[in-house]
Amino acid sequence: MIGVVGAGAFGTALAIALARDGRSVTLWARDIGDMTQTRRNPRLPDVCLPDRIIVTQNMADIAASGTVLLATPVQSLRSVLTANATQLDGKPLVACCKGIDLETLTGPAATIRQMLPNATPAILTGPSFAADIARGLPTALTLACDDETTGTYLQQQLSTNTLRLYRTTDTIGAELGGALKNVIAIACGVAIGAKLGDSARAALMTRGFAEMQRLAQVLGAEPQTLVGLSGFGDLALTCTSPLSRNYRFGLAIGAGTSIDPAMTVEGAATSWAINRLAQERGIDLPVCLAVAALTRGEISVNTALQGLLSRPLKEE
Repeated sequence: MIGVVGAGAFGTALAIALARDGRSVTLWARDIGDMTQTRRNPRLPDVCLPDRIIVTQNMADIAASGTVLLATPVQSLRSVLTANATQLDGKPLVACCKGIDLETLTGPAATIRQMLPNATPAILTGPSFAADIARGLPTALTLACDDETTGTYLQQQLSTNTLRLYRTTDTIGAELGGALKNVIAIACGVAIGAKLGDSARAALMTRGFAEMQRLAQVLGAEPQTLVGLSGFGDLALTCTSPLSRNYRFGLAIGAGTSIDPAMTVEGAATSWAINRLAQERGIDLPVCLAVAALTRGEISVNTALQGLLSRPLKEE
């Protein structure tokens, strides 16, 4: 039995993919609405929930699961772990969220490790949209776990006919790649929304990727992790598709249009956390810091652009 905590689009999509491939899945949500009757989630209205998915509001039902996927937003992950420690501690816990906690400045794996010391933390991340996974379109992701034995087990348990997982022990690199690409996606959305052109977007992606590598190495990640699915792969998808919430958020900022307040945009909070990390560690991250200032409303798009273009010339 596999448990999925969080019935948003991504958690539901993973539950569908696993159930379609023959696994029994328990999907937990704070509010299940009429999902048990309609067998549909409003977040993915075009896909029916397979019979192997049990939808529940009772976290005690998750206790029967051997492996639990945590598909809650990063900023609420600590509260979920604290409130449900009895049901979750001691299990392999696979974080399926991307970002950096604003209070502790840690990623999901580190948060799990701090909150539930008897659990085995892992990260599932990479270039993926929930709708693609739910529809059974081919998707490749990174599965990161410090414990190689558990990582190998999870890779076999969570891979399906259409969901291919690549394994690594570098949880720091995997979680940072997934978090930081959202920040760069906002920057790219701003560029396109402000009609700065595709060349500007390509420059932001490239220089942003350099910042991702710079910070990850300082924090102890392995350099090759960032050039894989969890880093470059996710960056390429998120910075170029309007299906990305972070990219759409940037588009709205660049175009000066309204932003849906209900839309989850992990990249904004992550940019604020990166701002603090950069100051504490003395790391030069101009694109990320510009996004932090933009999302806080501290500077205009023109001011951000001039700040980046007026930086001293240097070698690449």
